[in-house]
Amino acid sequence: MVSVVFRRQLEGYGLTTANILYRLPDHPALLQAYVWQEYDLAPAFPELHKFLGFWRDKLEGALHSVTVCHSGLIKPAELRAIGQEFRIH
Repeated sequence: MVSVVFRRQLEGYGLTTANILYRLPDHPALLQAYVWQEYDLAPAFPELHKFLGFWRDKLEGALHSVTVCHSGLIKPAELRAIGQEFRIH
């Protein structure tokens, strides 16, 4: 069985990390950091946008800034069929 994460990587998803700075509801002068990590499609980042929409609608801490890093782990171009397999021992 192929895992969902592996299948998403083959579809072009890559590990995405977002460092989110937000203002504390009770102390708006203070910033707090939150790290979000999920497999997402660059450059549109639909999963990240969905999460940030949830944050804006449901959570009290106002967003200050979001820094995004993305790394493609496996790409379809990196996979190739092999002609033979040799086993030793």
